Amino acid sequence: MLRAEKTSPWRSAYAFTVDGTPVTTFSSHWWRSGGRMTVDGREYRIGTRAFRSTYTLTDETGGAAGPGAVVATAERVARKRWTVTADGRSYEFRRASIWRSEQLLVEGELTLGSVRRLSWWRGGAEAELPGLSLPVQLFVVAVVLSLWEQQSAAAGSGGS
Repeated sequence: MLRAEKTSPWRSAYAFTVDGTPVTTFSSHWWRSGGRMTVDGREYRIGTRAFRSTYTLTDETGGAAGPGAVVATAERVARKRWTVTADGRSYEFRRASIWRSEQLLVEGELTLGSVRRLSWWRGGAEAELPGLSLPVQLFVVAVVLSLWEQQSAAAGSGGS
């Protein structure tokens, strides 16, 4: 089980663990909607474009494709249905319901996994995303956390 827990109530920084073992940290800044993380000695950058509806995961260390290669792309984020393209596949996500923030990994009508909020007050997430590589799982959770932060900021502004 992948978990992301907020490290401070005043910052958008998260500690990621898999089955209780620390994996990486991620600092998200909703106004920039991006961040960096290191996984197994590789440096990854999460960035956004197209009015925060498209996110990319870039391998800054340089794998087989060289430094700066895009590893994954999330598109149509914040919509009811959105997709992640990685490892030569496309993964579909959808919001569980209008009343819940949980995001489901689906194939057709079959639910394969999910990302759910740990707590409305403390933030954080818990995810089961079978079939996705660890960097892509971390990317998906980071994108969802960023989405939730944006939604909270918009709700807190009162629409003004």
